[in-house]
Amino acid sequence: MNIEDRNWMQVEEYLQHEDRIVVPLGSIEQHAYLSLGVDRILSERVAVEAAEPLGVLVLPALPYGLTPYFAAYPGSPTLRVPTYKAIVRDLLDSLHGQGFRRFLFVNGHGGNDPGGEEAEAWQHEHPGTQVLWHNWWAGAGVWKVVNEIDSDASHASWYENFPWTRLPGIELPRERKPMADIARMRELDPPQVRELLGDGSLGGLYERPDEDVLRVWQAGVEEVRDLIANGWAGA
Repeated sequence: MNIEDRNWMQVEEYLQHEDRIVVPLGSIEQHAYLSLGVDRILSERVAVEAAEPLGVLVLPALPYGLTPYFAAYPGSPTLRVPTYKAIVRDLLDSLHGQGFRRFLFVNGHGGNDPGGEEAEAWQHEHPGTQVLWHNWWAGAGVWKVVNEIDSDASHASWYENFPWTRLPGIELPRERKPMADIARMRELDPPQVRELLGDGSLGGLYERPDEDVLRVWQAGVEEVRDLIANGWAGA
């Protein structure tokens, strides 16, 4: 359930019988020909679709994350690691103070993983709480489907090209882009990263039929739903 579809009184009533909440995390950053909001759009949508049948609340996705490599691409702002960790901790502190005890972070951007370290540290400091961190796009179920379709799946490739991340009127290249050297990319400064990647895709096909990408999507929704329902100690 999207928390924006509730008022505070309804949330207070919810807390009388439920202590779970889902927190999607994203990043506003270049995704080649796709929306700059891919990571935010996908993390929130997969969380909402997964949680809806279970009646569990989902916050709006945090749109800003850690994306320093893409700083030379306009429209790709980044936070600093200490800032991001502080945001994660502040969210947990605030929600805990209101009565939530089980927190699932559904992360849509790999660069945000330092937030997972902070969430784990926070949990150790707060007995009686549980915090889960899930990179939805990297789940075992998702990758099983991806490998059945096309293992050349990377940032801004077909793997992130869903009906809800495309932009109207934008044509995508038809050819398969050679995969970039990610290890080398991590050694470069932002202008050099842009020179290496060009349009921003890390490689692979830019699009595949919807029947393929929707299989990936369904696997992602099912994994998140299983975590919400069964991922907790004692569940």
